[in-house]
Amino acid sequence: MEAEMFDNFPRGTICIEDIEMGMTRHLRKQVTDRDIELFAEVSTDRNPVHLDDAYAHDTIFEGRIAHGMLTAGLISAVIGEQLPGHGTIYLGQTLKFLGPVRPGDTVYAEVKVVDIDHSKRRVTLDCHCSVDGKKVLAGEAKVLAPSRKFD
Repeated sequence: MEAEMFDNFPRGTICIEDIEMGMTRHLRKQVTDRDIELFAEVSTDRNPVHLDDAYAHDTIFEGRIAHGMLTAGLISAVIGEQLPGHGTIYLGQTLKFLGPVRPGDTVYAEVKVVDIDHSKRRVTLDCHCSVDGKKVLAGEAKVLAPSRKFD
């Protein structure tokens, strides 16, 4: 099955000079078996709860789930591609995993500007992911935004 990505904003850069409080960006992506297999290969996290149907069926999840960090990676995609976008440097990220993401789920990932320090080019973003309107991940990112003056 081909992975579906639903970008709702153009990719590129929003410089610190143009970032405003409350600004949001998001994407939607269907998580596929292939995504989970590729993430396991790249990360070397081959926990059977992600890869083995029989094993996962006997866990609290009663079936396979995507890696939490695969879901978190969608937050990274919004930050690195949309807000602030290309040239952004991650400084930190908090994450709370609130529910499982299963193969075939469509994840909605959103970031929202909640603080801006123009003098240091630092932006704080509220981040969350949801599946069918239910939050599965929440956190906060701190990033160094690109600037027209310096980059």
